[in-house]
Amino acid sequence: MTKNDPYEALRFREFNFFLLMRFALVFAWSMQFVIIEWEVYTMTKDTLSLGIIGLMEIIPAVSMALFAGHIVDQNEKKSLLIKCLIAFSLISLGLFALTLPAIKANFAAQNLLYAIYALVFCGGLVRAFITPSVFSLLGQLIPKKVYPNASTWSSSVWQIAAVTGPALSGIAIRFFGVHYSLCFVFGCTVLALLFLTQIEKKPILNTKIGEPMMQSLKEGVRFVFHNKTILNAITLDMIAVLFGGAIALLPVFAQDILKVGSEGFGVLRAAPAVGSFLTMILAAYIPLNKNAGMKLLVAIFLFGVCMIVFGLSTSFWLSVAALFLSGIFDGVSVVIRQTILQLETPDHMRGRVASVNSIFVGSSNELGAFESGLTAKLMGTVTAVVFGGTMTLVTVTATGILSPSFRKLDIHKKIEEL
Repeated sequence: MTKNDPYEALRFREFNFFLLMRFALVFAWSMQFVIIEWEVYTMTKDTLSLGIIGLMEIIPAVSMALFAGHIVDQNEKKSLLIKCLIAFSLISLGLFALTLPAIKANFAAQNLLYAIYALVFCGGLVRAFITPSVFSLLGQLIPKKVYPNASTWSSSVWQIAAVTGPALSGIAIRFFGVHYSLCFVFGCTVLALLFLTQIEKKPILNTKIGEPMMQSLKEGVRFVFHNKTILNAITLDMIAVLFGGAIALLPVFAQDILKVGSEGFGVLRAAPAVGSFLTMILAAYIPLNKNAGMKLLVAIFLFGVCMIVFGLSTSFWLSVAALFLSGIFDGVSVVIRQTILQLETPDHMRGRVASVNSIFVGSSNELGAFESGLTAKLMGTVTAVVFGGTMTLVTVTATGILSPSFRKLDIHKKIEEL
């Protein structure tokens, strides 16, 4: 058995630029989403409007995902990702323009709201291509035996950005306002582009260039549904995120229930990401590969418990603690799932598999936002969060009972064979 090297992936120069690019991109994306959530709820005071934000992003992200995966597998990854980042920067610039004092003074609030939704919709289109492009590019930067360590660091950087983005957004809204906060987001997208230019173009590994699109899409979907390890992992995570996520309702908790303002909102929004980040850093030193299936089931079950505690809490610090612990358990899930995807996916199918995964898991964040907004409208905010947490517990329990092979999943041996 080889000794675990927690910094193994960081010894590859291009991988470090990849991490910097991903940090800047996720930082900008998460900060922008939080700022828009705050602005929209401030404009409408309607929980359903928060759900619509998620719906506006998930519709294009899901509808274009498989097509995007096909395009990614047929093209050079760096060039495609550059085009995606340029498009994202234009969307950020558009949101910045919509919050100009002159624009807000001369246009009806309803029209501005529709314009925001339209740009979020465009962001969903871009995201459909970004997700498989990033996943595919990562697989070409380091050797396969380094995938587990690289996945841990990549996920850790994602979480660092997810911590600092929301936390800074709350502070930025308080001291600089929504308008100048969005200007900073635009600057971060430009920075991501600069980091990406430091990575060389990579060869196209797909041997079926020019393959008919429908045949290509069917092959990608068939692979995921025939690989039970991948299918179980992403399905379980999708259901948990769909029903267990209360993040979209944080503006309501911050403003109307806990009454902690924009600063408290930033703390609440960052708490789960802080917990997840700490878990991922530890995972670089203490791999989670042994008994991965059981660890994943337990982690998501405890995530559901945390959501129930958060929903019932009327104490700011208890709410922060519940969200922090939910992030710890979510971090375990992310590390295990990303390792499974990198190890189980053939090089020529990375774009399509990542796109299917984005439909199952990535888009469930936005669909979960819509579900949370809708159930909050129908049941009340607290009841909606408790209901979601309870559904997560039911899902995990059912999966554990019905899938004994998944409970016994251990990816340690597969890594040792590489």
